[in-house]
Amino acid sequence: MLKVLNHKSFDKNQLLLRASERRDAGWGKTVTYSRKVFVPLTNMCRDTCSYCTFVKHPNSKSARILDPDSVMEIVRLGERSGCKEVLLSLGEKPELRYERARDELRKLGFSTMVGYLKFICEMILRESTLLPHVNAGTLSEDEILGLKPVTASMGMMLENVSRRLTKKGMPHFACPDKVPVQRIRTMNNMGILKVPFTTGILIGIGESWDERIETLNAIDDSHKKYNHIQEVIVQNFVPKPDIRMWDFPEPDQEEMLITIALARLILSPEISIQSPPNLSQSHVNYLDAGLNDWGGISPVTDDHINPEKAWPKIEELRKSTKSKGFRLQERLTVYPRFQNKKDDFLSPNIAKHVASLKRQDGLARKQFF
Repeated sequence: MLKVLNHKSFDKNQLLLRASERRDAGWGKTVTYSRKVFVPLTNMCRDTCSYCTFVKHPNSKSARILDPDSVMEIVRLGERSGCKEVLLSLGEKPELRYERARDELRKLGFSTMVGYLKFICEMILRESTLLPHVNAGTLSEDEILGLKPVTASMGMMLENVSRRLTKKGMPHFACPDKVPVQRIRTMNNMGILKVPFTTGILIGIGESWDERIETLNAIDDSHKKYNHIQEVIVQNFVPKPDIRMWDFPEPDQEEMLITIALARLILSPEISIQSPPNLSQSHVNYLDAGLNDWGGISPVTDDHINPEKAWPKIEELRKSTKSKGFRLQERLTVYPRFQNKKDDFLSPNIAKHVASLKRQDGLARKQFF
């Protein structure tokens, strides 16, 4: 495995050139995005990562589980705004740690967040045209099997495979769902059970370059076994005043460019490389490093993980993408290569919804990637 001490060890220009050539060979001059609406189903979580502003302690007035009416209000707003994807994000298993979470779930008629999540996905499919994509963290095989018929794709940031980051004083200390073996197991089970899967790495939380590379290799090893990973997010840590890592330096643009390029060169060519455009004012330069996807962009809801960072307007993103010689194209949350019914990556119900979206009069079929 490549061993490095810092990003000064790389020939940046050569690395970016190689990554761009590999991106162009596999993806051409098209850069994609998914028009989504963001539903924060619950912001309670049994983990307490040092960099997270999304999670609220149950004692906080801001802690909540959204009820079905609140969810559908957001979904319908997204539907009216031309969204195709519902991103459902939630803290991991808060009911295993907090009585308030258990009480709120009981009032809704459920004992687990995953059970409630399945109900919400069923409701979205029944009452809207949008496709659910869920970020529910670590899941058991039974939980994945329960969610598969009602989701078009699932996601979980691997973040990093370093056990060092779980030690005292590190960002994943005392976070049971951030133990690397648990997250790798979930990633592999998604492949075994044929789920179109999104994962990624979080950079700038105290990891070394070797640990970043080890994490990318772990993702690629899983994909080579199961052929299930559709995209990998390279996400930069962003400091905020209300987190324990508030004074931690965020990675600079050169680090981002080199990490994106490494992802493109390490990962299998068919895996899409993505980075959130709202987390850097200079995001358009990521196209110089082999990036081919901007991820989910919402015209109507905040990025609840980084609420202070507004999404770029889609037309502005189209213009900046064009300035680098690329064409911006909308895609669905599930990539085309997973839409073949014979491969069993989509349930019949989801396949029907995908086909319906592709027939919509408001968007010509050939515009979908």
